[in-house]
Amino acid sequence: MPAFFSLFLLVMILHATIAFSRHPPVRISEATKWSSTRRQLGKNTCRTGNPIDDCWRCDPDWETNRKVLADCAFGFGRNAVGGRDGNLYVVTDSDNDDPVNPIPGTLRYGVIQEEPLWIIFDKDMVINLKEELFMNSHKTIDGRGQNIQIADGPCVTIRNVSNIIIHNIYIHGCVPGGNVVVRDSTNHHGLRGKSDGDGISIFAARDVWIDHCTLANCRDGLIDAVFGSTSITISNNYMFNHNEVMLMGHSDDFIDDKNMLVTIAFNFFGENLVQRMPRCRHGYFHIVNNIYTGWEKYAIGGSASPTINSKGMFLWH
Repeated sequence: MPAFFSLFLLVMILHATIAFSRHPPVRISEATKWSSTRRQLGKNTCRTGNPIDDCWRCDPDWETNRKVLADCAFGFGRNAVGGRDGNLYVVTDSDNDDPVNPIPGTLRYGVIQEEPLWIIFDKDMVINLKEELFMNSHKTIDGRGQNIQIADGPCVTIRNVSNIIIHNIYIHGCVPGGNVVVRDSTNHHGLRGKSDGDGISIFAARDVWIDHCTLANCRDGLIDAVFGSTSITISNNYMFNHNEVMLMGHSDDFIDDKNMLVTIAFNFFGENLVQRMPRCRHGYFHIVNNIYTGWEKYAIGGSASPTINSKGMFLWH
């Protein structure tokens, strides 16, 4: 084995053990194992070789300078600024999810606001949503420093919006919701049909970055991007215990997805995954520097007319 490849593989394995928060998830043992070791952010130890982590982890005041993260993305979702240009919003209430009239202090209240917001959390929390969490444009959900779980209910929907960052959230146990009224902005609510039960559903959206999240055990996909969504980066995520992991493109006949641009990099496809890591239709996809521990049916698949670049080395700057 060439020395360079051996070094590269070692860096990737070391990166796979880097934790995403101070407090590892405790409800599923595999996720606990993934998050149990955290590098200390010292001057000589913070460099990992991962360009995203190296962009912000070496700052000892990263908690004060959280918005630097918005400048750390690469690939097709690199222009997703999330709530960088807005205020901080702190989630303090994990228990009172009202899909129509959200309460200040809840996650739902923050994500539907019209202005840009960088959303953080004041403590560890498990959020059980009563219905899908519809996000408005220019929002960041930043779980760094806490153990934040969205679990055992409908989960996250990014629909007809832009500039979304979701970082360091553990999403699992997602189930369908719908046929009820749900608010998606401060000035609009309406009847939502039945949802699929995705962990994160990206629908007709652009400039989206999903990074350092853990996803498992959802009814449909873990992360699905459909209906003309584009300019997306999915990076540094850990996925396990799931069948149909990621779908990129609505159907073979939906040719509007031909403009889809997605980067899938530095992800760890872990235990008990079956297929769609990802499955791609139409569009252009860079699928690079991911770790696959195994699959039952297939890992990367394509139908219709996708262009897939799955070279082993990541070359964006």
